[in-house]
Amino acid sequence: MRRDVVLRCEDVTAGYVHKPVVREANLEVRAGQIVTLIGPNGAGKSTLLKTIAGSLGKQGGAVYLVGKRLEELSVLEQARVRSVLLTERPRTELLTCCDVVRLGRQPHTGRFGTLSEIDQKAVRRAMELLQVEDLAEQQFMRLSDGQRQRVMLARALCQDPRLLVLDEPTSYLDIRYQIELYDVLRSIVAEGKLGIVMTLHELTLARQVSDWVACIKDGVVVAQGTPQEVFTSAVIDDLYDLEPGSFDPLTGAISIGCRAERMPEGGASHEAT
Repeated sequence: MRRDVVLRCEDVTAGYVHKPVVREANLEVRAGQIVTLIGPNGAGKSTLLKTIAGSLGKQGGAVYLVGKRLEELSVLEQARVRSVLLTERPRTELLTCCDVVRLGRQPHTGRFGTLSEIDQKAVRRAMELLQVEDLAEQQFMRLSDGQRQRVMLARALCQDPRLLVLDEPTSYLDIRYQIELYDVLRSIVAEGKLGIVMTLHELTLARQVSDWVACIKDGVVVAQGTPQEVFTSAVIDDLYDLEPGSFDPLTGAISIGCRAERMPEGGASHEAT
């Protein structure tokens, strides 16, 4: 069954102060699908993600959200269909974890921000899915980084979006919670209402959880396809400038000591991902 397109990028160019970082990127995300961006540090993954999230303006091309250009949607309309979790950490002095998760319902409440029973149910469900219900009354700023990440993910899901945008969602999570997180994401997209686009560094996790993978190198989407099509020695070795045969598509392992001598011009970028 063909799902609705919740995000489409057409020839998107984006960057900072008239300096393009990503050039003419094309990408599509459908409901019921997890699309993952991979590539070396500084390749432009986060720049593209921030453009999709609306926190960074594009320099060319078009971004469509549920069939409409971003420019055609008000901030409130965007918030009702797109939820975003980037790597920045918000300051939430004196707010409890439950307060933080409740913030995800703001686009759906009235002018006074009063939560209905439907809103409260969405809050409870999100906290249960991320296993943070026992942290409900604790102050958010007193939690560990891993706990905060799970609470923020609960807030993003509580928003009940059509598109969920995640930048390195496994940051600060130990392996147990990484696995549990992806189980949650897979169960949510299986309902067929939500699409997810995210960045990941962990290739093994990306291969296991993704329906579609886009490879970004030097600001260009150089390859995309199913995990089976992307996670080959030829694609991954070229993407990360490895010696031919370094990546083993059967195990997902990369041979130690096989990094190629060639490096991108100018060295490492200022962009983290």
